[in-house]
Amino acid sequence: MAVPWEEYFRLALQEKMPEKIPEQNVDPLPPVLRLLEKRQELVDADRDLQAQKEVFQTMMAARKQRWEQLEQKERELKGSFVRFDKFLQDTEARRGRAVRRAAEERLQASRREAEALRLRAQLEELRRERARLLRRLERLEPCARLLGQVLEQLPEFQEVPELVARFDGLADMQAALRLAERRRRAELEEARARLQRLRDAGQDELLGQGQRRAQLLERLEAARERTLRWESKWIQIQNTAAEKTLLLGRTRMAALNLFQLVRQHKRQPPALAVEDTEGQLEQVKLFILDLSAMLANLRQAEPTPASQP
Repeated sequence: MAVPWEEYFRLALQEKMPEKIPEQNVDPLPPVLRLLEKRQELVDADRDLQAQKEVFQTMMAARKQRWEQLEQKERELKGSFVRFDKFLQDTEARRGRAVRRAAEERLQASRREAEALRLRAQLEELRRERARLLRRLERLEPCARLLGQVLEQLPEFQEVPELVARFDGLADMQAALRLAERRRRAELEEARARLQRLRDAGQDELLGQGQRRAQLLERLEAARERTLRWESKWIQIQNTAAEKTLLLGRTRMAALNLFQLVRQHKRQPPALAVEDTEGQLEQVKLFILDLSAMLANLRQAEPTPASQP
């Protein structure tokens, strides 16, 4: 931490000045001499401070120059670090590319090795196939001689391949005929099975129809019985209704007769319709009530036997 100039000079002055004023002699100097001595001491102290200030300034200039050199070296070191970092990055990138190329080369080498193994296996398979064909050729050599003899006896064929093609065609035709025969047999078997299933289904359907017919006959008989029962009930209801109708007609006629008697007794023309039986009965009821009240009044008005003279 830098020290301020004033503080530095104050500390230097304190170091130069004596800590304790020496004791005065018994025979003191004149005040003028003491003042001159003090002034000389101040001049010496000022000169010393000036010298120390110049030394300090020289030291600060040297330190500043040293700081500038250090900053320059720091910048150079930073540049060196940047260049070294870039060098490391370039080296890492080149190493990565080299590693990738090595991996790709190893992969290609493994692929070439696998392809070589496949080709070796294919070559071995071809060798085995060649040996097999040679053995087959040795086995078929008598057949070839026989075909040559047959070709000599059949002038319509010029070459053995024509005879073999004709034989292959006949063999294919025979195989096709056998296949068609098997298909027809399979279709025939399927048709027979389908016919048997239809017969079984017909038998089952007939049995089911017979059972349903029996059930329907039973339901028909039950319906007939219910019909007869309901018909008898209907006839009974009709007879009861006829009796009730006759009774109702008689009741209405009796009510009408009573109503007419009441009207004749009151000497009033009929004010109700002929079909209004309830109104007629109500009028008869009122008449009976009035007549009962009148008879009761009359009984009350008759003198008792004890009151007669």
